[in-house]
Amino acid sequence: MKRYLFLISLLLVLAGAVLFLSTNKGAVAQNMACNSNNLTGLYDFENAAAFFEGKEIDKPLFARNLNLSIDSNVLGVSAPVERWIEVDLSEQKLKAWDGNTLFLETPTSTGLPGTPTPTGEFKIWIKLRYTRMEGGVGRYYYNLPNVPFTMFFAGSDVPSWKGYGLHGTYWHNDFGTRRSHGCVNLPTPIAEKIFYWSGPVLPDGKSMTYASDENPGTRIVIHE
Repeated sequence: MKRYLFLISLLLVLAGAVLFLSTNKGAVAQNMACNSNNLTGLYDFENAAAFFEGKEIDKPLFARNLNLSIDSNVLGVSAPVERWIEVDLSEQKLKAWDGNTLFLETPTSTGLPGTPTPTGEFKIWIKLRYTRMEGGVGRYYYNLPNVPFTMFFAGSDVPSWKGYGLHGTYWHNDFGTRRSHGCVNLPTPIAEKIFYWSGPVLPDGKSMTYASDENPGTRIVIHE
């Protein structure tokens, strides 16, 4: 009898766990920003459609023609370790600083109130020429192949698995307004410039690179 009761209790616990995970799937997804399941940095020729805000959109074909073999590192006025990126959430602007010299300034789209972009100091930990981003639930579901020039960042209070990053954007053009699931959306030509200007330096001919002590990631400061 005791064994029978134990088995019933175990089944009830397992059923409760399954129910919890299924009902909280959306909540778990919302705790992540630009969730990526592809860290190769390679262009995906197999997936032709993208989904954003309940609509199917065509992904751009311009990216596949970019030359991976050229050395696109951007020269600056200071050493790469002195370069840093500022994101002003209140003004929805990004500024890239080359030491004390402004390299570029651009409008951006950061996280909506329900999926805010974190504030603080971070560093880029991986750079990807292309990646797939998927997440959200219901009308907020998105599935975006070949997001270009992605720079994921992390900090002491924001681990890398949260999926926050800077990246090019082909699914909207509303820069200057909050629009994202937490990432920093940039016009793709601007993202390309920052991608090659920032660290870690992408080796010639490669599609991705991790930051390291020898090849550090650029510092990012995000504030209201």
